[in-house]
Amino acid sequence: MTRSGFDEFSLLSENAEEAGLAWHGSPPVERRAVELPDGREISALVWGRAGGPVPAPAAAELVLLHGGAQNAHTWDTVALALGRPLVAIDLPGHGRSSWREDGRYGPGLLAEDVAVAVRTLAPAARAVVGMSLGGLTSLALAARHPGLVRRLALVDVTPGVNAEKSAAIIAFVAGPESFASFDEMLDRTVAHNPGRSVASLRRGLLHNAVALEDGRWVWRHHFGQGGEGLQRVGAVDFAALWDDLSAVRVPLLLVRGGSSPVVDEEDLAELLRRQPRARVEVVPGAGHSVQGDKPLELAALLEGFLSADGPTPADA
Repeated sequence: MTRSGFDEFSLLSENAEEAGLAWHGSPPVERRAVELPDGREISALVWGRAGGPVPAPAAAELVLLHGGAQNAHTWDTVALALGRPLVAIDLPGHGRSSWREDGRYGPGLLAEDVAVAVRTLAPAARAVVGMSLGGLTSLALAARHPGLVRRLALVDVTPGVNAEKSAAIIAFVAGPESFASFDEMLDRTVAHNPGRSVASLRRGLLHNAVALEDGRWVWRHHFGQGGEGLQRVGAVDFAALWDDLSAVRVPLLLVRGGSSPVVDEEDLAELLRRQPRARVEVVPGAGHSVQGDKPLELAALLEGFLSADGPTPADA
């Protein structure tokens, strides 16, 4: 049972205030769902241009894919800063998207579901941006559905990621399956993210947690079941995605969190060996979730990436 009367867009003014962004009233954003062939649904947040209406399909300029155990609201401050029409998708098993009965959330499977959503909500998007598991999914999407990816931005991830590099993240998700109260859940989240404000973590938790009828709180994502889903994903060898990365023929951006261990120098060297023209940016003070730690800096990098010259073969 979810919180009664909770308006998921009611916290956006807090995002703006904390980031120092001007607030001109509720932005044009709404939730939409796309039905998959097997009856499951992909849920997404569709944002319009600042000051305008929520756009019709095909108007979105960006597709944003979050990381494992997150949801589309992780991009809220980035979306506010950009002020562009965009779509932030809840990956299967996350947010308000349907869970997979088999509990499998590898990038290839996710990419097939995401492709359906992108074709429906953002078929002409100028770029796909993926963070962590969303980044690996965007690589798989580019390989399997190249017409949907005109530019590709990876946020703190490469196919070199493994369970060791993401150990702290997996350990956090693999914690208790339920909590006696929201405050108990928040305390654990704050301890895991000492560099983030309590207010920002509270907002994230309100979007990523659900209150049960007995008063206990659980994670909204499928990985919350003892973290087993994320552990399975973390144990996967993503080396095959290096070939997908080699096949990318569109402008490529890698954004690294300056304080994150997830992308190391060996990963960077391999990426540049396969994509010598790739642009690499490091955001000082950001951990793995760059969009949460340094949203304005990430928004500025994405804005520059969209404005940069470069071929977009998907348009050819």
